[in-house]
Amino acid sequence: MAIHHSPEGSLAITSPLDAALPADCADPATLRAMLAQLAGEVASLRAAAAVQATLGDELREANGNLVLATLDARTLRDAAEGAQRHQNEFLAMLAHELRNPLAPISLANAMLVRLPEPSSELLNVHAIIYRQVQHLTRLLDDLLDAARISSGKMSLLRSPMPLADLLRRAVQTVQVRMLERQQQVQLDLPEELIVDGDPVRLAQVFANLLVNASKYTGDHGLVRVAARAHDGFAVVTVSDNGAGMDADVLANVFDLFTQGPRALARAEGGLGIGLNVVRNIIELHGGKVVGSSDGLGLGSVFTVYLPLVAPGGPVVVPPRVGEVPVVRRILLVEDNLDANETLGRLLQGEGHLVTLAYDGVAGLALARARAFDVLICDIGLPGLDGYELIRQLRKTAGAHIPFAIAISGYGQVEDRMRAIAAGFGQYLVKPLDADALLALVASSTVTRFIAAAVRPC
Repeated sequence: MAIHHSPEGSLAITSPLDAALPADCADPATLRAMLAQLAGEVASLRAAAAVQATLGDELREANGNLVLATLDARTLRDAAEGAQRHQNEFLAMLAHELRNPLAPISLANAMLVRLPEPSSELLNVHAIIYRQVQHLTRLLDDLLDAARISSGKMSLLRSPMPLADLLRRAVQTVQVRMLERQQQVQLDLPEELIVDGDPVRLAQVFANLLVNASKYTGDHGLVRVAARAHDGFAVVTVSDNGAGMDADVLANVFDLFTQGPRALARAEGGLGIGLNVVRNIIELHGGKVVGSSDGLGLGSVFTVYLPLVAPGGPVVVPPRVGEVPVVRRILLVEDNLDANETLGRLLQGEGHLVTLAYDGVAGLALARARAFDVLICDIGLPGLDGYELIRQLRKTAGAHIPFAIAISGYGQVEDRMRAIAAGFGQYLVKPLDADALLALVASSTVTRFIAAAVRPC
């Protein structure tokens, strides 16, 4: 309301309502109607404001619930990641603890066949032990690989290499098993195919496929391995004339823990992990694998596609042992008494001069005091672990060990990389392949390291 002075000197009183009224409006009924309308609009505005306030409260409550849900989801995710981390750590520790007793069993078995004039019965016992150690080792590797794949931690150490060499190596790993069942293997392997891959992982892929073919093929069965080039890929087929697969099994054959129908005795064995590992390793190489079968009793075919390397690039060829025997001065550091004794005897049986140590402190003292050609050192040592031993040794002026080999029950890529970074030249996972170890010790690679080393005066 406002008070104004008129030009004639009189007072005029106005209110905001006057501005909304027509100039000629003096009817009380009209005024009441307009006031009622205004009151209705005010009520509507108040109702809208109340609704808006309610919506604001609901929105604030929803935002609060969303924040709580986000925190709960983060907590659950962290808990799941922690559980998976603990699971992977447990599986790695389990593999380590199981590999430790497998190591001396495998080495002792390798010594059996090297005895002078072994009897046929002894050779049969050797073959049985060898097959079972290989089977246990493969189960452990597949179990760990399944854990690595599920956590996205599998990595590759790739280099160009002949595909034929990889396939022959895979055939060798299952040859004893197939001979036992009098199964035949036919190979059609062009020598010129070069792939860029992790040799250990690809050998594992083809060994798994061959084991699978042998497992589901009867005695006197036939397994074929063939390779060819097609559209920039190496195409490898592993086929058999065994049990085959029906459509239901074939649709999920690469899924984790998938297996075909099994008898109660489970004579074929396995965890249903191997083919899942095959698919994931091949896909990490930029390839693919497919399975096919014409039905039960009609055999199976697994086809692997791997990118080829353009010709003319560098190729890594696995080292071969020369015909001339070599003698190395070897320092072996291993705290497992059985493993130390069996590996020491195995090396001595090949003519090498072997000095034994049972802990890291004693091993380092011997390495500093005397000259050796090769150090074979366990990683998990009491007193001073293998990583610290090699680090201190490499810093010691005048210490002479040109080539060092780490051995361990832990087989993850990060363990291998850590060992190489510490100063080891090679990293081998238990149970050791005795032939591969002896080949490495006697290889031209070690000879070159010895020749290049500066010997103390």
